[in-house]
Amino acid sequence: MTRQPRLQAPWAAVLMGWLTIVLLLDSGGTLWQQRGLGALTWVVLAVAMLRVTPLVRAQTAVVVAFATVIEYLCSPTLEVYLYRFENVPMYVPPGHGLVYLSAYALGHALWVERHQRIAITAAVVGLGGWGLYALVQPRHDVLGAMWFVCLVVFLWKGPSREVYLGAAVVVTWLEIAGTALGTWEWQAHDPLIGIPIGNPPTGAAGGYGWFDLAGLLAAPFLVRYFTRRREQVVDESSDPALTRG
Repeated sequence: MTRQPRLQAPWAAVLMGWLTIVLLLDSGGTLWQQRGLGALTWVVLAVAMLRVTPLVRAQTAVVVAFATVIEYLCSPTLEVYLYRFENVPMYVPPGHGLVYLSAYALGHALWVERHQRIAITAAVVGLGGWGLYALVQPRHDVLGAMWFVCLVVFLWKGPSREVYLGAAVVVTWLEIAGTALGTWEWQAHDPLIGIPIGNPPTGAAGGYGWFDLAGLLAAPFLVRYFTRRREQVVDESSDPALTRG
C-alpha cells in the first residue's frame, strides 16, 4: 500500500509564517514588490500542494477559485475592505490556498484531534468574548458578530470540524496582522446593508468558512470526475481497436 501524502502540523506554522512575512513586506513595499511576493506565494502553494492528497488539492483549488471571485467583488467593486493599492494583490489568490492548507494541517494536528472538544470550546469562548467586546466599541462590529454565529454553526454541523477549527485560528491571526500592518482596511459600514464592521471583523473566520464549505462540498465531485476522465483515457489508449492503424 502506498503511503498517502499528509500535511503535517508544523506546516501550519510554516505557511502561516510565510503569509505573515508577506503581509509585513507588503505593508511598506511597492506595487512591483507586491507582484513579486505574489509570484513567490504561488510557488509556496505549489510546493505545499505536493504534500497533500488529490482530495485536499481539489478542496484547495476550489477555495482559491471561489475566494478570488469574492475578493474582486468585495474589494475593488463593493469596497467592503480596501488593500493599499486599491487592488487585489497577486499574493491573495494563492494566499487563500495557503490559509486553507494551514487550517487543514492545524485542525488535523494530533493534539487537536485528541482534544477537539476542548479546542472548539476555547475557540468559541475566545472569539465570542472578543466579539461581544467589539459590539460595544465605537465601531459596533455587527458583521463580525454575524460571522461568529456562522462559525459556531460550521463547528457544530459543518462537514469538517477540523478545518473550521484550524480556520478559527489561522484567519483570526491573519486578519489581526493584516489590519494592524495596514495591508488592508475594512470600511466602517457594509455598503449594501449598512451594518457596522470592525477592523477586522471579530468573526472573520466564520465568513471565511463559506470558502471552506465550497471546497469541502465540491472537491469530491471534481476528484471523481477527473478520475473517470483519466480512466477513460487509459482505456482508450490500451484498446487495440483504437491503437491500430
